[in-house]
Amino acid sequence: MRYEEFTIEGRNAVLEALRAGRPIDRLFVLNDSQDGPIRTIVSKAKKMDVIISYVTKERLNQMSQTGKHQGVIAYVAAYEYAEVDDILEAANKKGEAPFILLLDSIEDPHNLGAIIRTAHQAGAHGIIIPKRRAVGLTATVAKTSAGAINYLPVAKVTNLSVTIEELKKKGIWFVCADMDGELMYNLDLKGPIGLVIGSEGEGVGRLIKEKCDFIAKVPMFGKVDSLNASVAAGILAYEIVRQRIC
Repeated sequence: MRYEEFTIEGRNAVLEALRAGRPIDRLFVLNDSQDGPIRTIVSKAKKMDVIISYVTKERLNQMSQTGKHQGVIAYVAAYEYAEVDDILEAANKKGEAPFILLLDSIEDPHNLGAIIRTAHQAGAHGIIIPKRRAVGLTATVAKTSAGAINYLPVAKVTNLSVTIEELKKKGIWFVCADMDGELMYNLDLKGPIGLVIGSEGEGVGRLIKEKCDFIAKVPMFGKVDSLNASVAAGILAYEIVRQRIC
C-alpha cells in the first residue's frame, strides 16, 4: 500500500525528514546496504523507534514513484500522533471519565478512518493503535474520517497489551468485542473505559483479550460470521454512550 503524497524517497530527503521529527510510520531500506548515508538513516530511525523493513531492489523499484529512491523510501503519517497522556488529559479537561478506543491490527485505512469519525461523534477522548500490523494515519484515513482526525487524538504504541496494563493502574476498565462474550446489553459499561476492537479476520488477539475485564457480544441474526470492524466499533461505542447518558 502506498501513502502517495506522503511517501518520501532518496537519502537526503529521508534523512531531513527524520531530523525534522516527521512522524514516519515505516522505513524501507535496500537489503545489505551498508554505506555511510544509509547507516546514518537507519541509526536515526532506530532511535526514533521507526519500523524498518529491509527489502530487495525490485521491491523498492515497484514502490518508487520517482525512480530515484537511492535505496530508501519512507512512509510518512499524514497527521501527527498524540501521546497516551494527551488522551487522558483531553478527558480530564472535559471533566469526564476517560473513554478510549484501542484498535488491534486494523489494517484497512477506510476502517480506521470510519472508526475515528464514529469515535469523535460518540464523545471518545482518543484512539490508541499499535505500531506493527496496523495502518497508520495515512491520507486515506484522514479523508475517510471526514475531518474528525483534526479533533480526536490518535496515539501509536509499541505494545497494546502493556498499554492496557498501564491504563488499568489508572483506573480504566477494558471491554473487547468478541462473539464468545456476554451480550453487550448485560454489561455495565459506565465509568472510565477502554473499548478494544480487533481486525475483521482475526478479531482481538488472545493475549489482549485475556487482559480485558469484559468481553462483549453484539447480537447478530444473519448467516455471516462477523460485522465490519468499524460497524462493530460504532455499535459498541454507542452502547457505552447510551449507558453514560441514561
